[in-house]
Amino acid sequence: MDSTALVALLSEAVPGATIETAASTDSHPTIYVSRDDVPAVTRALRERPDLAFDFLAELTAADYWPRDPRFELIYVLVSIPRRARLRLKVRLAGNHDAHVATSVGVWPAANWLEREVWDLFGIAFDGHPDPRRLLMPEDWEGFPLRKDYPVQIRKTPNAAEPLQVTAEEFRANVMKDRLTRS
Repeated sequence: MDSTALVALLSEAVPGATIETAASTDSHPTIYVSRDDVPAVTRALRERPDLAFDFLAELTAADYWPRDPRFELIYVLVSIPRRARLRLKVRLAGNHDAHVATSVGVWPAANWLEREVWDLFGIAFDGHPDPRRLLMPEDWEGFPLRKDYPVQIRKTPNAAEPLQVTAEEFRANVMKDRLTRS
């Protein structure tokens, strides 16, 4: 099933929802849904027998800073009985308004995936049952996968350095490492 047919089915299932097709470089159809329509659209994708997207394979985000809308939330869905995949995207503003309704009630696997996205990108999921950090320590400040996150390493790139070392340089590096470890 292509993107156009999916949009037609979803428009019938969720009247008034803002759904649009998107270009895709692979064979998986891609559609955009507005943030407000996510709960109704995800429920229709799972519960309609002609769609039956019963498995959430992945949930991630992309940061397009300084573009607005800044974030895209990306759901990769699989319909096991129909042997089909779908990429569902949601555009989100970059200000403190980067939030969307949780999908845990539709796909229980969204629980940890939403926590990961919140932990690394700062996108909140309204109604999430356990909104704690998952990968970063509880006292961590900021969201490390945002493009404006301050990088701590200050090192000038050495583009002119050789990519490989000679055998003598390798032996010297090993000996220097041994001496520092003893």
